[in-house]
Amino acid sequence: MISIRNLTKEFPVSGGKVAALKNLHLEVSEGEFFVIVGASGSGKTTLLRCVAGLEVPDGGEICIAGRAVASDSPPTWVPSQQRRLGMVFQSYAVWPHLTVYENVALPLAEGAQRIARSEVDRRVREALRLAQLEQLAERSATLLSGGQQQRVALARAIAVNPRLLLMDEPLSNLDARLREEVRGKIRELAKELGSTVLYVTHDQVEAMAVSDKIALMQLGELLQVGAPMELYRSPRRAEVAEFFGQVNWVPGRIVEPGVAETPIGRLRIQSSARPGDEVLVGFRPECLSIVEDDPGAQGNLFHAALRSSTFLGDQFVYSVMVRDRLLVGKSRILPLCPNGRLCLRVDPAELLVFPQTR
Repeated sequence: MISIRNLTKEFPVSGGKVAALKNLHLEVSEGEFFVIVGASGSGKTTLLRCVAGLEVPDGGEICIAGRAVASDSPPTWVPSQQRRLGMVFQSYAVWPHLTVYENVALPLAEGAQRIARSEVDRRVREALRLAQLEQLAERSATLLSGGQQQRVALARAIAVNPRLLLMDEPLSNLDARLREEVRGKIRELAKELGSTVLYVTHDQVEAMAVSDKIALMQLGELLQVGAPMELYRSPRRAEVAEFFGQVNWVPGRIVEPGVAETPIGRLRIQSSARPGDEVLVGFRPECLSIVEDDPGAQGNLFHAALRSSTFLGDQFVYSVMVRDRLLVGKSRILPLCPNGRLCLRVDPAELLVFPQTR
């Protein structure tokens, strides 16, 4: 559906230029809910705006449904209004002087993709039904909550029957409870319509909750692309692991195949690193298991002193000292521990191992 090759974009700054996109390659399949995620300044919004036709790339090619909409060879540029896109912005962009119905109808009746007036009402009513706004059709936009305004923006985008929906941080202005509600509605609507969605966010939880596939960006480059579970459980770089959740990191040195010496003791690992290699070993808090003390047990078992625990309703988050290292764990049950001592284990298959960079 979307094919991007060698995409580059620079912006002038005092003293030179900054590269927002660096020879970027990306493929988004038809019907896919594809999320671009990254910290501020990573280039994710610039990428979305290039696809939308709101920014002109300096080089490379963008194809939508097999048609080149931007290219430097041969020079090609298709204006935004001719790309048959629906776009939902962070700021809602709802016209305050119009009703909900009129907000959704205006692009159909007056915009570049306008349709026959006899068709407008049917299309608007269907979009309002899908966004669950039928009862608010005649309400002024000034009387809507933030969540309702975002659903109006969504209804307006889908009313034009776009083959591609672009969403730029659509939930960032909503409170936490509303974000969960609206993001579920967005994914549900996209799947019902069979739309291809390119969605930008800085929130890793939001990205994992709605996506079929995620691209993590950093400084104009893609660090990794894959399914949410793949990026969380099998990151290719330490930066990817850390972006998608907390990690306990310890430096290590391979002392024999499959064994690393670390500040918390020897750890059995699953890695092709060779003896003498310096590595970085990590594991997520939920990978720490509280177990019975067994002096005869082998592999990744260590004693810890409980420092603190916090009850969060569905789990405990606790911190422990293992030798001189502070580690964080998560558990549904935190058992009573004599003298504040715990016995912990981490499965070798749950360990993340990366070459240590100096």
